[in-house]
Amino acid sequence: MRSVCVYCGSNAGSKPAYAERAIALGNRLAKEGLALVYGGGNVGLMGTVADAVLEAGGEVIGVIPEQLVEWEVAHKGLTRLEVVANMHERKARMFDLADGFVALPGGFGTLDEMFEMLTWRQLGIGDKPCAFLDVDGFYAPLMSMLDRMVEERFLHPDQRRDLWHGDDIGAMVEWMRAYRPADANKWMDEKRRKQLR
Repeated sequence: MRSVCVYCGSNAGSKPAYAERAIALGNRLAKEGLALVYGGGNVGLMGTVADAVLEAGGEVIGVIPEQLVEWEVAHKGLTRLEVVANMHERKARMFDLADGFVALPGGFGTLDEMFEMLTWRQLGIGDKPCAFLDVDGFYAPLMSMLDRMVEERFLHPDQRRDLWHGDDIGAMVEWMRAYRPADANKWMDEKRRKQLR
């Protein structure tokens, strides 16, 4: 693992703990020699985690759509900033650049990007680790919803288990480095399809 993509809010959130965790993650990525891949912004938790990696001597690659550059939210001090045409290109490029994905607290965009990676993995398009790094139980309700999806047979238990959730950055990095994808592609064999029905 050489790089980690971090999805997170373009706002700072309501608690100082969110920014504190973003700084701690940025420091840890730099210490581990892992490049940060992220959305290229200079605002909210996005800017916080990027600045933390840079201040700790790490590498930061931003990928940002043209429209957001025009709105003047692009970070000007990154190791590299790639400007793409739209959000679809951004997601694909971030996937290509990163060896794993982490979600810090955020809103629609954070969940959209992380769930697209989980969906790609489910369909066999990708096989990279996905982790939800929690802060004060922010993601606990979402994890309960995923459990509900399993209970109601919309999500295979193997796919539910094939992601990490917790608040320990060290444990998360260790899990990501050792990650082996579950054999949980629901389209690959008839037995699994029957189990989902």
